[in-house]
Amino acid sequence: MSRKRKIEIFTSDCYLCNEVVKLVEDTACEFCDVRVYNINYEGQDKASAYGIASVPTVVVDGKVADCCRQGKVSKSELMATGVGKPIS
Repeated sequence: MSRKRKIEIFTSDCYLCNEVVKLVEDTACEFCDVRVYNINYEGQDKASAYGIASVPTVVVDGKVADCCRQGKVSKSELMATGVGKPIS
């Protein structure tokens, strides 16, 4: 049995953030635990702990994904970080 891959998306109230959330949710598999944190509300302390300074930012299994620090992200970039794949 596979463990769940932890995916955290840090957002604000912006159009690009919403696009990244949708892309991650569409790419994620049943073994992915996706959490969305809005830095304007509940996610500010957690974002600071990761050193996140801009959004959208995607964190996969506790590591800020280099491809996903800010701006537009592609499905292939997400998949390269492990999104959509179970942890073996």
